[in-house]
Amino acid sequence: MKIEMKNKHLLVPDTLTIPYIEGDGVGVDIWKNAKEVLDVAIEKAYKNKRRITWKELLAGKKAFEQTGDWLPNETLKTISEYLVAIKGPLETPVGGGRRSLNVALRQELDLYACVRPVRYFKGVPSPLKEPEKTNITIFRENTEDIYAGIEWEEGTEEVEKLISFLQEEMGVDRIRFPKSSSIGIKPISKEGSERLIRSAIDYALAHGLSKVTLVHKGNIQKFTEGGFRCWGYELAEREYSTELAKGQLEITDVIADNFLQQILLNPDQYQVVALTNLNGDYASDALAAQVGGIGISPGANINYQTGHAIFEATHGTAPDIAGKDLANPCSLLLSACMLLEYIGWSEASDLVTGAIGQAFLNQDVTSDFASQLSKGTGLTTSQFCQKLIENIHNSKE
Repeated sequence: MKIEMKNKHLLVPDTLTIPYIEGDGVGVDIWKNAKEVLDVAIEKAYKNKRRITWKELLAGKKAFEQTGDWLPNETLKTISEYLVAIKGPLETPVGGGRRSLNVALRQELDLYACVRPVRYFKGVPSPLKEPEKTNITIFRENTEDIYAGIEWEEGTEEVEKLISFLQEEMGVDRIRFPKSSSIGIKPISKEGSERLIRSAIDYALAHGLSKVTLVHKGNIQKFTEGGFRCWGYELAEREYSTELAKGQLEITDVIADNFLQQILLNPDQYQVVALTNLNGDYASDALAAQVGGIGISPGANINYQTGHAIFEATHGTAPDIAGKDLANPCSLLLSACMLLEYIGWSEASDLVTGAIGQAFLNQDVTSDFASQLSKGTGLTTSQFCQKLIENIHNSKE
């Protein structure tokens, strides 16, 4: 059975099918082990009254090898039909070549909100003295700004036409080296900004949080980044005046570079932050580093209007350790916890999160953390997941 969206609410059957994309590189290691943990947690939480059947979809190298297409239309069609999916890492080329599959999925399904909860688990190595002060949920706009992918390469006829138009028709005289410049355009719209910021505010209120911070570079780019800031304040005054008046909601803003400083010095002053695409890219990885790195950082790409959502491992494919049973599966597992919460199965999510927290507390860790904790080689991916399953079985009802 499938999840449906009616009257802006998800209708989730007790027995449902959720598509998954295994992923490239270490995807083969993390998915098969993570799936076992998830199935055990769901069985423990619901005693067979609820169940997920996982349906594999193709994307990335596996898709290309089997179909000749990196992102088959059938994959997009199926995710669109089933609303919710989960995926491992997909390879992204740098420079020329095919477009990022991750970006393509987000654009094609209009998954406008990249949601990244950043929290600290006791026992995880961190460069901060007080990493436990970091508990921030990022809402990064996912379809505009640089993700629009609008750019022209230096020396091409197209970029020459654009530069000529900018200089002759628009009076632009600040392109310092027009003969050797590539040009990119970053669209940031009022509509796109508002739906992202609205989602961040709704999330904060639903989780009993009051502080929402708009992060931007509006001191330099007045109409794009500055527009994001202004539209956010206007939206809050127009749609959340009651919550503002009662003190249930507080909207503030901060310049992006100052934000990157403040999350190191005073991370506890932030709860939910809304950012434009590029700023959100920098901030999400910086925050992840404060609490253990992207290897344990969950992420989701969501359209709260249609219900479509893809939950994903936020790290890369790590081809050097692919197939060696060495990868840390926590990014995918914690993303799966976000999925379970999204569909209202928080009991199963809590079991997995609790099991991970207990493993870290006991210093049962994979090699990436073991090397920082003087723990020798650490556990393999499968050994770590078996520890999680033990923790789930031993948890209280």
